[in-house]
Amino acid sequence: MTSTANPPSPRASRAHTQRHHRRGWLFVAPFAVVFALTFLAPLVYAFGLSLFRDQAFFGGTVFVGLGNYTQALGDAKFWEAFLRVLLFLAVQVPIMLLLALVAAFAIDSARLHAAGFFRIVIFLPYAVPGVVAVLMWGFIYGDHFGLAADLNHLLGRDVVEPLSGNWALTSIGNIVTWEFVGYNMLIFYSALKVVPPDQIEAAAIDGAGALRTIVSVKLPAVRGAIVVATIFSIIGSFQLFNEPNILRVLVPNVITTNYTPNMYAYYLSFSGQQYNYSATVAIVMGVITAVIAYAVQLRGKRKEM
Repeated sequence: MTSTANPPSPRASRAHTQRHHRRGWLFVAPFAVVFALTFLAPLVYAFGLSLFRDQAFFGGTVFVGLGNYTQALGDAKFWEAFLRVLLFLAVQVPIMLLLALVAAFAIDSARLHAAGFFRIVIFLPYAVPGVVAVLMWGFIYGDHFGLAADLNHLLGRDVVEPLSGNWALTSIGNIVTWEFVGYNMLIFYSALKVVPPDQIEAAAIDGAGALRTIVSVKLPAVRGAIVVATIFSIIGSFQLFNEPNILRVLVPNVITTNYTPNMYAYYLSFSGQQYNYSATVAIVMGVITAVIAYAVQLRGKRKEM
């Protein structure tokens, strides 16, 4: 049997493709508009601000190109704040993710009594608003009115000083860990629930114990979730702001206005009236955060391949 239908001409084919493209753009147009207004517009505006500088005596602003970026790269206060959050990230994030992973494995093991209760209790701090959590820990840390003050009064001398210069960063890390262990635990626990049961059964038949099953079966299965949680934690560490900024009221001499890069940008803008340089610091931190997060994501993908 021979077909008598003629193939569409190239012109008709192009018109058909263009209609498909127009329909596609109509479908994504609402999202594209919201994306442009809420994500791209602030970035473009901040980048535009970063290219200008206030004139001290004449008023107004003057275009300086990358001058603000050159200033930021040589700004000792900025790099001091950056190195502080880098140290915070290197110590606090592994501890938090390890605690979350252990909690997820314990709850998933089915050997823990009242697993549902522990799951809720560990997750509960994440449901507490961040400001409320910091205020609560601030009353515990307070060396003049809180739990630390009571302990020092009981001991007869100042032994517990969570907000001293040596311990302030550790105390902030404790708050962040308390807040986000449950959140990361939930990510790991959700990943564990989709591990194929036949893999666990096969490991048990081969004689693998609980620890061997975790190392050889469950841990590789949740590697993708660990990468995601690590990226979220890196971004959160570089955005550190609420905890030190609220505790700063208690110890302004220890937690300075440039304690973290975000605090530095905030006080440059709202106290120093240096909007252009503040935007520059924000852009630089955004680029550094994106590069490090992307590098972690690439490394995680290579290990999965």
